Amino acid sequence: MDSNSGVVQTTCPYCGVGCGVLAETAPDGTLALRGDPDHPANHGKLCSKGSALGETLGLHHRLLEPMIGGRPARWDAALDRVASEFSSVIARHGPDAVGFYVSGQLLTEDYYVANKLMKGFIGSANIDTNSRLCMASSVAGHKRAFGEDVVPGLYEDFELADLVVLVGSNTAWCHPVLYQRLMSARRERGTRVVVIDPRTTATAAECDLHLPIRPGADVLLFNGLLAHLAASGSLDRDYIARHTEGFEEAIALAAADAGSLVHLAAGCDLDPAALRLFFELFAANARTVTVYSQGVNQSAHGTDKVNAILNCHLATGRIGKPGAGPFSVTGQPNAMGGREVGGLANQLAAHIGFEHPAGIDSVSRFWNAPNIARQPGLKAVELFEAVGAGRIKALWIMGTNPAVSMPDAGKVRAALRSCDFVVVSDVVATDTTRFADVLLPAAAWGEKDGTVTNSERRISRQRRFLPPPGAARPDWAIICDVACRMGFGDAFAFRSPAEIFREHAALSAFENEGRRRFDLGGLAGLTEDAYDALAPRSWPIHHADGAGAGRLFGDGGFPTPDGRARFIPVRHEGPALHVDDSYPIALNTGRMRDQWHTMTRTGHVPRLAAHAPEPVVDLHPADAARLDLAEGDLARLSSRYGFTRARVRITGDQRLGDAFLPMHWSGHFAASAAAGTLSAPITDPLSGQPELKHVPVRITREALGWIGVLITRRDLRPTGFVYWSRAATAGGWIYELGGTEPSDQGTLLARKLLDPFPRARLLEYTDRRGPSFRAAVIDDEGAMEEALLVAAPGRLPGRDWLVALLASRAPLSPTDRRALLSGLAPVAVPSTGRIVCACFHIGQHQIAAAAAAGCNSVEAIGAALRAGTNCGSCRSEIRAIIATNRVEAAE
Repeated sequence: MDSNSGVVQTTCPYCGVGCGVLAETAPDGTLALRGDPDHPANHGKLCSKGSALGETLGLHHRLLEPMIGGRPARWDAALDRVASEFSSVIARHGPDAVGFYVSGQLLTEDYYVANKLMKGFIGSANIDTNSRLCMASSVAGHKRAFGEDVVPGLYEDFELADLVVLVGSNTAWCHPVLYQRLMSARRERGTRVVVIDPRTTATAAECDLHLPIRPGADVLLFNGLLAHLAASGSLDRDYIARHTEGFEEAIALAAADAGSLVHLAAGCDLDPAALRLFFELFAANARTVTVYSQGVNQSAHGTDKVNAILNCHLATGRIGKPGAGPFSVTGQPNAMGGREVGGLANQLAAHIGFEHPAGIDSVSRFWNAPNIARQPGLKAVELFEAVGAGRIKALWIMGTNPAVSMPDAGKVRAALRSCDFVVVSDVVATDTTRFADVLLPAAAWGEKDGTVTNSERRISRQRRFLPPPGAARPDWAIICDVACRMGFGDAFAFRSPAEIFREHAALSAFENEGRRRFDLGGLAGLTEDAYDALAPRSWPIHHADGAGAGRLFGDGGFPTPDGRARFIPVRHEGPALHVDDSYPIALNTGRMRDQWHTMTRTGHVPRLAAHAPEPVVDLHPADAARLDLAEGDLARLSSRYGFTRARVRITGDQRLGDAFLPMHWSGHFAASAAAGTLSAPITDPLSGQPELKHVPVRITREALGWIGVLITRRDLRPTGFVYWSRAATAGGWIYELGGTEPSDQGTLLARKLLDPFPRARLLEYTDRRGPSFRAAVIDDEGAMEEALLVAAPGRLPGRDWLVALLASRAPLSPTDRRALLSGLAPVAVPSTGRIVCACFHIGQHQIAAAAAAGCNSVEAIGAALRAGTNCGSCRSEIRAIIATNRVEAAE
């Protein structure tokens, strides 16, 4: 807490940027959240999701008490059951018959005790994390090249660089605060920006060069860059000689792989002149940062892609220097913290792996754990395969939703259904919690204390500013109580997160002697008060009063036996699965701008739902024409593993032959729309990270016989519909409905949604001249509680005025009641259109009107409407609306 009474300094729970947040409680009990101007990650800025954090703190679907077999239980009974079931399975089948699946949503202290329990005392390494799906390839690539999983640079390098290369990273949407730091540098000091991405994303819309690379060709591209650097005399021969090994082997394979510029351009499906320009820019700018994210990592060859990038930086000595270095940005708030404590199945703890028996013995002695695991455990995909095969008989899932997010999600759900014993500890009900034999209510963001580490190795405090509701408890306390009941009480007698952090810090320094860069030894003696006041700092931290280290490896000194980095020879392999006549489209998956993971928090916030209210698949116009698909059609996407449904959006931002589907939709927000159902469980052999960016699919049109919309205060999960999706709105929800049945049957099916209401409160009208049905429910105060409209495809009346009625809760006039049945608004209702700026809730029509009135730049729109002036992630869309207005004005 800072010096101003009532203000708590904490950290955002979303992406790996790790933005500081101020939570201020007013005397009347109201809470206000804003960016922390003193936090070095964001300097007061927040993205659209961070700006809406205060709107996610309600009790929507919160788990408030333990459940056993679906029935409420006391904590003692639930914890006893978990401990006894795990102990029984271990006694009968051995420690490898149990598993933990954890999350980058956990705080470091939670992660630490979970890893310690599983690896140190249960004696199995079968603990893995959903971070396996997002950054495991970076971990493996760092370890191969550097000897340890270390990100060398700092965020300020984005602002000091002369060239920033963004590879497989839609930074404008996924890490908006970092992107705005980069855009400021571009405006103020002329930083050049290159985007390498198959899609023309919001990031690609504001860059100097966009390379729409063929999916999977990243190794080929960077091998070509390495060969060019050698041929053009752009290598740092001194750095290579003094600080690296293996260059000759790497350059020989790279040159053979890339071939001529024409051959390389053909392999990458890029314009040779654009490719040459990129090579020349990279060669000419000593201050170059290469930022890479899921487009690189989420691949069956992700580790090779990472090393192809690292090879280019090692070859030019551009590493750990101001404005120069490779930079992996993570997707979760504590993916880095999980890596530090050993949350991955192939790591032990404190950046100590299973490769060296001496390291295992060191951790065993520190923990006093003679039965410590001595070999890697099952990575995420393997873990759930083992659950399905019956080898894992007891599973504990913490803070994640694998029933939606894992590849081949249908098979994962079947595995959970068949597992002998499943424990889930989480904050809210999810698609996964319904498989739990024991369900444990965990404390949420704002309700617990601990630390997180962001993508620049910066440790920040998350501080509690709300009491946990109901019986919810912090994850670390739940885990420790189970450990004590399993007989490991002496090792888990922690009384606070600070105690756990001190042990974590002490382990990082134990028998380290400089062999590992991860070292928090300076913080091992923190008092409770010092821990509470801990300011953000980057590791390594050798002294309690130190601010932590800055950049690493600028002068060599890599954590390898000889202190040298390793060039890794890599060869282009291409995607693991190829399109064919049966599955002719390559599907890419990724994030939407305003949503987070499976939408358990953000999906309940109206202004975050307004930008993309339905599941949508993006297609190139030529592909849509070839597949006989029109804008707004309902499409069925099928892969070798399952199917989903989504609305069609036709856009030239897609490459020909590719499609894009957001990863967020779960069974709580749509029917059969989860991207994980389509994805292949094919993984990188080194990192275990699955191929989520290239899934061959077949896309066909669903012939809808009817469509409908339900505008309601009720929080429903409809069943029996071919298609439904929902978006939060002020006062309730908007449900989109549809089916392949004839329209009269569709009306009967939709009409059943009204069955809970007595007929006296219903207004209904069926149009005998056509397949049209309209109904409304009036509450006891005479206000509209619900409205249902059903019609033939393309024939639904407008709903803006109905949405406004729901939000107002005002008693209806006789005119309003007649209008409800006619389907026509009694007066014209101005439409804001689809929301473009979520931060200030500014719609497409408002921006278009301002552009028509003379606001002919993004800055002018910002001055008039404020749109685009906060996180800036909507700037590319604003620019596109302005351009459209200019074209229309000229016609």
